Amino acid sequence: MYGVETRALKQAVRRNRTRFPADFMFVLTDKEINSMVSQNVIPSKKHFGGAKPFCFTEQGVTMLSCILNSSTAVRVNIRIIRVFTKLREYALTHKEILLKLTKLEKEVNANNTDIANIFSVLRELLEKDQRPSPRKRIGFRRSDEVD
Repeated sequence: MYGVETRALKQAVRRNRTRFPADFMFVLTDKEINSMVSQNVIPSKKHFGGAKPFCFTEQGVTMLSCILNSSTAVRVNIRIIRVFTKLREYALTHKEILLKLTKLEKEVNANNTDIANIFSVLRELLEKDQRPSPRKRIGFRRSDEVD
């Protein structure tokens, strides 16, 4: 993957063992190797040349790009740094948006009571307009209709 021989890769890992904790790299056990052979993932144990293979997690692959000096490893390391920088920028941008949304939500919640009051006043005004107001009749009145 990084354009280096397996021998050079293993040598670099052994020289920098502290950079590869258990969650970055592990070595296959005999049982796991036998399982791979029985599932025809690899043709035989001889395929490994007698050595147990190193297995790297995502973090381990990233650390490999830091300790290897091939041009591919250097390019991968530069890409990884750029991706992490973009992710940080993205997270900060979204954090600002979330803070603004939270502030807006608080303002809306504070205004909810004011809005509710406005609607109740409007309802009262509308109901008042719909009720007929008692008023004196205009025009000719008969004598029995006089107040």
